[in-house]
Amino acid sequence: MFSINLNLIWVYWAITDILLIIGVAIEPQALYWAIAFNLIQVIHFYWLTPKIKNFAVQVRIAYLLLLIIALYPPLFFIFYLQIIGTTAMVVGNYCFLARFMSLMPWNSTKPFNLTLVKDTFFSKPVNGSVQHAAQP
Repeated sequence: MFSINLNLIWVYWAITDILLIIGVAIEPQALYWAIAFNLIQVIHFYWLTPKIKNFAVQVRIAYLLLLIIALYPPLFFIFYLQIIGTTAMVVGNYCFLARFMSLMPWNSTKPFNLTLVKDTFFSKPVNGSVQHAAQP
């Protein structure tokens, strides 16, 4: 397990959110800066705990992959979904992607059912990892 200042995590997501908003609204080059910035996040979190199975690393890799996929013009709308999700993280501490990733078979010890899905997506935001909040 690693320890990182939660304010730094917030700053990472706030900067990402700003870069995405600028990228879709004003200057498309900012989307590439967002990708580079998120690559730095992946490297930073992997450096803290050099394991791909680390939940924080997985979420950042998934986010980075979504950023890259969204560069393909028919999938550009993914940037808007990421802006919505990242803004929710920055403003309300709710991370849809982390909740989704917590349901992956390699991250969950609970049996998959509709109650688990409902509890995962409709529980109140938590400080720290949603994965730990979901464990019994």
